[in-house]
Amino acid sequence: MNGSVPDLLVVGGGAAGLVAAQTATGLGASVLLVERARTGGDCLWTGCVPSKALLAAAHAAAGARDAARFGVRVGEVQVDFATVMSHVRDAITTIAPVDSPEALRRAGVRVEHGTVRFTGPRSAEVDGRPQPFRQAVLATGAAPVVPDVPGLGAARALTSETVWDLNDLPERLLVVGAGAIGCELGQAFARLGSRVTLVEAADRLLPAETPAASSVLAEAFAADGIDVRTGVSLAEVRTGLARLTDGTEVAFDQVLLALGRRPRTAALGLDAVGVELSRTGHVVVDDRLRTTNPRVWAAGDLTGHAAFTHTAGVHGSLAASNALLGLRRTVRPDLVPRVTYTQPEVASFGLAPEAGARLHTVPHTEVDRAIAEGRTRGHSTLVLDDRGRVVGASIVGPRAGESLAEALLAAQQGLRARTVAGAMHAYPTWSDGVWKAALAQGRVDLAAAPTRQVIAGLVRARRRFLAR
Repeated sequence: MNGSVPDLLVVGGGAAGLVAAQTATGLGASVLLVERARTGGDCLWTGCVPSKALLAAAHAAAGARDAARFGVRVGEVQVDFATVMSHVRDAITTIAPVDSPEALRRAGVRVEHGTVRFTGPRSAEVDGRPQPFRQAVLATGAAPVVPDVPGLGAARALTSETVWDLNDLPERLLVVGAGAIGCELGQAFARLGSRVTLVEAADRLLPAETPAASSVLAEAFAADGIDVRTGVSLAEVRTGLARLTDGTEVAFDQVLLALGRRPRTAALGLDAVGVELSRTGHVVVDDRLRTTNPRVWAAGDLTGHAAFTHTAGVHGSLAASNALLGLRRTVRPDLVPRVTYTQPEVASFGLAPEAGARLHTVPHTEVDRAIAEGRTRGHSTLVLDDRGRVVGASIVGPRAGESLAEALLAAQQGLRARTVAGAMHAYPTWSDGVWKAALAQGRVDLAAAPTRQVIAGLVRARRRFLAR
């Protein structure tokens, strides 16, 4: 360490802060990471890890119920919710050491627990103790939104942070919000045995995705017995009963709020350090993640960029390396993948298909792997610019998140669809949908008049050569 003044002060020990600190120490810098609670952040403790562990159990239950269509009969499916939650907690416990203060210290990071408040352009306090710094990365993340609805406080509504404290499966669960979190948890609890009502103010599920994707998921939710109410919001909550804005009422035992997240910036003293906030409370950053104080950078959810763990990790690396090396690496908001891990999965990035210059969609009734597994509900869509380069994709179906990676890499490298089509793909895989969408553009290119004229000329020339 270089005295008591670190080269980089990292505020927050979630995904963005962890990667920023590890990147900085890897570059030879002295680093102080301060976390007010526990390292690992929302992803480890209340987000990605527990939700995917819960979904694994829920999908296993649904698979057992669905097995009869393949001629496999397992009898009545029984869910032991206590064991399900034990599995969830075991997953957290297994992964936690990777993100622990001990692991960070072994990597050369100085770790302190406490609350940071900035006091000047190059100074801060940790629980009241002065802490100067040379540069800083803000990585305090975000917290669930809790709306001001009459009676909601008395209902002791759950959020994505507190739902993991449940010991008993709710018989009737009201989920408010049908974004990724609401859809994942809503389907999980429905498949585990809760009677789920899902309420969304927009006119469809997953309003950030394409209407076609929303439609496929709505069909799946109907099959799961989920009561989906779109175009309505929560108006009032009484004991065991919620009134919606359309006047209808929903009985519940538990309410789960999934209405987005607000940045954790209020208590940082950012005025003192000269860091500007947006109207929504997010830290204002440029495309290099630098704030309005050139010595302070920000990464992850509090920037207002897509609130995903992978976004936060990339942000942390980019902010730390730009800060310490004076690089000018920039973020690419158009190349951020998003995946909703329902069944079917919904994965996308880039331009919405409606805005694309060209679209090629392959229904999964034309994907042999989907036919073999009896899961043809879904599709793969590639979005191409006017030069035939991949600029976006939307995939609905099993393994959609994995299938998306090929399209994302093509977009990052500026590849045309014909390049994707020209690569040999294993058969049969779920990514056949992406490949076939790329092949469709290849057929369009071949059918173009100039291309057909060139091909015809080559055929005639070859014919004359062979006639000699």
